[in-house]
Amino acid sequence: MRVTSYDRNGTTGVAVKRETDWADLGSVDLVEVLNGVHADKVVSAPALDEGTVKNAPPLARPGKIICVGLNYSDHTDESPYEQPDYPTLFPRFTTSLIADGAAIIRPQVSKDLDYEGELVAIIGKRGRHIPKDRALDHVAGYSIFNDGSLRDYQFKSPQWTVGKNFDGTGAFGPHAVSADELPAGAKGLRLQTRLNGQTVQDANTNDMIYSVEDLISIISEAITLEPGDLIVTARPRGSAWPATPSFT
Repeated sequence: MRVTSYDRNGTTGVAVKRETDWADLGSVDLVEVLNGVHADKVVSAPALDEGTVKNAPPLARPGKIICVGLNYSDHTDESPYEQPDYPTLFPRFTTSLIADGAAIIRPQVSKDLDYEGELVAIIGKRGRHIPKDRALDHVAGYSIFNDGSLRDYQFKSPQWTVGKNFDGTGAFGPHAVSADELPAGAKGLRLQTRLNGQTVQDANTNDMIYSVEDLISIISEAITLEPGDLIVTARPRGSAWPATPSFT
């Protein structure tokens, strides 16, 4: 199932892809849709009038956005860090989220804006101390994310949070895909990022050091995961930083 969120005059709705159009389910919960709760409405729902709506992030206000750093060894190799033996975790906040196609505007205080194309796991079932062999039972679906980063602010301190949370730097979507539509753990998927038509990142999700199930199990040792939480699984090689000129 392919699902999208839209904004119509300030009201958010959810639509599901049918063969030739999108079924407009109105103001329902996207995670519930991914979990199959509203499946009986899809056939009879009116078609979405795409000319009257704008893209919205699949989830506008996730409960938690937990991002992972240094999860592809080729990216660690181009960074100033050694490969850690535990996932590098940091938060994103909802004020950083924007829809697919919206402009990421470089802030006045920095010129070091960078792109980071990443896979996102959308949590669909609550859990704590989740064993790895049951972790994927907690995933409702997947999407994609541009973890736009201000590199100079990221490296002002050992904690990366500020550089990862400038307003309007986290492009999310446009679609979410239910977990049953993809290989288990979203393994074996090609992940590409393009800048002005040029491919700048090209990797496979098999290359992640910590898989989706690894991350869910490890994170849930400390943090209860709840429906609507996001795990942003890190980016592969291809950063504009420290290239010259940097992406601005």
